[in-house]
Order: sequence, then structure tokens, then C-alpha cells
Amino acid sequence: MLVVGQFHSFTILLVILTPIPLTLVGIVIGHMLFQAPFTGTSMIGFIALAAIIARNSILLVDLIRHTCSPDKSLRQTLLDAGIIRFKPIVLTAAAAMIGAAVILTDPIFQGLAISLLFALASSTLMTVLVIPAIYIVLRDDRHLLHEAAHETH
Repeated sequence: MLVVGQFHSFTILLVILTPIPLTLVGIVIGHMLFQAPFTGTSMIGFIALAAIIARNSILLVDLIRHTCSPDKSLRQTLLDAGIIRFKPIVLTAAAAMIGAAVILTDPIFQGLAISLLFALASSTLMTVLVIPAIYIVLRDDRHLLHEAAHETH
């Protein structure tokens, strides 16, 4: 509800939250590589990642909305936002991955570490690729940005 209140759009909320279930791809691959069972701590890792992924998505969506202009195409706006926000998104993911790597050999928390490591890697990629793709799919070249710009003014 906070995101809907901030952006005044349920559609943008869906754009922001879409990468979250896609992290399961990374979690499944990580557990298969380590031949580790999916445990309760693995699920805790997945849930904990939702906040980091949502933050990264909000960073990207917010910049897209603020850099829109009538003389710039949606694709160019998305590219520019991706370039600008890529470093903060990667640094956030890297910091959490380094912290998770420390507990990778712990038998109790290995599932948590695997979930964090592999889901962060996949979600970082998904965030910078999927969010712009969803923008392209859901809106024509000008509609989303003009709608978002008018909502903020």
C-alpha cells in the first residue's frame, strides 16, 4: 500500500514486485548445484530477499519516472535509468552476497546462504532486465511516462 500511495498506480506496483517470484529460478539453480535440500532457512532467505529486490526495483522505477520527458523515447529513458542505477543495485546485491557467503558452509544456515547468494545474483539481473521489459510491454512509448509524470504534478 505504501508503494501504491507513493506512485499512485497499481500497475507500477506490479512492475516493482515482478522480479520477486523470478528469484526462485536462482534459488532452485543454487540448491541443485550444491545438491542441498530446500529447507525452512531457504524459505527465510527467499522472504528476506523481497525487501532488497523491492528496494532495487523502486530505485529503478523512481528514476525512470523522474527522468521522463516528452522529447525522449521510453526506450532511451529506460536505458539511461538502467545505466545510472546499475551500480547501486549491484553494490547492494554484492554486499548481501558477501555476508551470505560467510555462512555457506554452516549446516543449519546453508539453505539461507544458498538462497541469498543465488537469488541475489538472479534478481539483480532480473531487476535490470525485466523491469524495463515490463515497461515496454505494458505501455506504449509515451503513455506510461506521461501518466506517471501527470500523477506526480
